[in-house]
Amino acid sequence: MANFYTDNPSLKVHLEHPLMKKIVELKERNFADADKYDYAPQNFEDAMDSYDKVLEVVGEICGDIIAENAEDVDHQGPHVENGRVIYADGTKKNLDACRKAGLMGMSMPRRFGGLNFPITPYIMAADIVSRADAGFENLWGLQDCAETIYEFANEEQLEKYIPRVCQGETMSMDLTEPDAGSDLQSVMLKASQKEDGSWVLNGVKRFITNGDSDIHLVLARSEEGSKDGRGLSMFIYDKRNGGVNVRRIENKMGIKGSPTCELVYKDAPCELVGSRRLGLIKYVMALMNGARLGIAAQSVGLSEAAYREALQYAKERCQFGKPIIEFPAVAEILSVMKAKLDASRTLLYACSRFVDIYKIYDDIAKERALTPEEKKEAKAYSRLADAFTPLAKGLTSEFCNQNTYDCIQIHGGSGFMKDYTCERLYRDARITSIYEGTTQLQVVAAIRHVTTGTYLNQIKEYESHEVCAADQNVKNTLIAMTQQYDAAVQAVLGVNDNNFKDFMARRLVEMAGYIIMGYLLLEDTQRDESFRSSLRVFVKLGQAEVAKHADFIANFRPDQISDYLYKEEEAPAAE
Repeated sequence: MANFYTDNPSLKVHLEHPLMKKIVELKERNFADADKYDYAPQNFEDAMDSYDKVLEVVGEICGDIIAENAEDVDHQGPHVENGRVIYADGTKKNLDACRKAGLMGMSMPRRFGGLNFPITPYIMAADIVSRADAGFENLWGLQDCAETIYEFANEEQLEKYIPRVCQGETMSMDLTEPDAGSDLQSVMLKASQKEDGSWVLNGVKRFITNGDSDIHLVLARSEEGSKDGRGLSMFIYDKRNGGVNVRRIENKMGIKGSPTCELVYKDAPCELVGSRRLGLIKYVMALMNGARLGIAAQSVGLSEAAYREALQYAKERCQFGKPIIEFPAVAEILSVMKAKLDASRTLLYACSRFVDIYKIYDDIAKERALTPEEKKEAKAYSRLADAFTPLAKGLTSEFCNQNTYDCIQIHGGSGFMKDYTCERLYRDARITSIYEGTTQLQVVAAIRHVTTGTYLNQIKEYESHEVCAADQNVKNTLIAMTQQYDAAVQAVLGVNDNNFKDFMARRLVEMAGYIIMGYLLLEDTQRDESFRSSLRVFVKLGQAEVAKHADFIANFRPDQISDYLYKEEEAPAAE
């Protein structure tokens, strides 16, 4: 029997991070539920034990069921019959196992049937599920759409929908359209209010993950004559009421078990969530931040799977009389894969902890007024969550693609064949740097935290922490990298040209990311020495990348941007 939680000691190291004590005590309101629910924890140790046991269940289901079904699901995939999605046989088994184990609605309050988990152990479960089958994570992981209902819907809607999610009903977020992908302010699906005050939806949505779900969150245009984001509102559509059919399932490169649907709405009854006109401005932004954290977890899970597949093959494959892992060229690839994996995971959980604290404070604020100290702390963690979310989504997805690429490289010609798992991992990974906002859009979201100093301030906070003598040289390298980064930021900000700033944004964000991940690994190593090799490899890698970007910025003139812009070649003049 395989267990994808207990066979990965790094997960427990992150689960036991010192900040978890604060998160748990805030989440549990000093354990006020202990007298109301038999399964509510009595204290911090009890809560951590509960997370540990549930994650062990997740690991067992992933190792024995979901991973075992992944190959068949990839081949069979879902299909459409009479406007409805029929899941692959393995997907049905996976969902059934998760429902029976009570793994739906994990972060929802107990009064609705949830486990009241903080986001961090929930994201850890998503990491584990993604290692087993990234496509299934798209179905199971969409339960986090319930967070948006919980945050913004009225009490009647909470009582109506959240218990259904906790019981195992599936969700989707219906945002994109044929002419509105990343540009969501162009959404045109029409929401019309009838004379009795009820709402109906008409139009088409495209690229909707798990589009035939039980409960949909739908972005639609509610304001007649509007053309921008201020005319959009958020709605809940319940499949039980009818009015939406699946026109087709997209034939995708990867994550083939996850149905990506084109939906047709015809007078589909729906309910308004929160206030009109805030659909994109407020509610989708919250929804997308949660989704981006989920994709970061998916990316880390895929990186984990790729590293393990590569390592096992390198140990078993012999060439020239010895296992290929003994060749320096192969060993280097593996060590870099492991370093990128560990760096991705530490960034993921740093981000999830920041999100945890600010979201818990938002929830507490619904019950009572926050103290001035709590308001200050909530604001600080909200800013860090806002800064780290695009960094986590952007960098973990890029590393995930690199690791699955290198996994195939280690397999050689065999890796190009469908006989090996790495071929599926490579296809599954490609979407991670595209959906829920491409890497380029994550740079757009992250760059303001470069220019306003959020990243530099956090780096300085990490720099102030003491480290053991064995890691002082690594810390000195990170300090030198920070100086290069700061100089590069000042050089870019010193040029009064927005095009120049936009052009350099990716480089500055990557520099910040490498330094932050380096410091996070350094902190992990102080708690667990098993990270030391990854720390040293990753900081060496980051040192080269930061130096490269610093050199490019220092020796680049704004007028040279024109060399990078597309120009239509003139046809040769006719003789």
